[in-house]
Amino acid sequence: MPAAADEAESQINFSNSYLPADILPGVFMESEKRKSSGREKDEAAVKLLEKLQEQLQSSDASSRRRAAFNLSWLQEDGLEILRDALFGDSPITTKNAASYGLRKMRGRMKKMAVGILKEGLKQRDGPTREVCRSALELLGEQVPRKSASQRQPAKGLRIREIVRKGRPRGQVGMRRARG
Repeated sequence: MPAAADEAESQINFSNSYLPADILPGVFMESEKRKSSGREKDEAAVKLLEKLQEQLQSSDASSRRRAAFNLSWLQEDGLEILRDALFGDSPITTKNAASYGLRKMRGRMKKMAVGILKEGLKQRDGPTREVCRSALELLGEQVPRKSASQRQPAKGLRIREIVRKGRPRGQVGMRRARG
């Protein structure tokens, strides 16, 4: 029976400690822990998503960037909002923030975010293409070069005179008389 004696010695004596039932009501401040239902959680999530979507359209760059980063942590819902902001009729500043949020996606949503950025390269909207191109370059992805049709014309095009060797300069536009 030495094992039973060891068990008895190893047990802790709780005779001097208070149990929650022994404490008089009102002595300690009781916190009301209310469990929220699934519906309340859904409503709170919808409000949060609406708030972040509004902040993504903000005029303050820090607010836009913070909202995009927070949306990147919200997985599917955040991905959908960032995608809509990138491909929607938003200003370029919102598109930049959305591409930042897509770049910051982690885990299982990372591949989908990169796929959305690659899809943006095929858009007709020039600013969207440029935002997606720069975001993919920052991620270290191989981005196809611009085609000649997508390049902007060089600034300051020069107009030059075409010199024709058989014609004197002073008589441009006049016919010579035969004689």
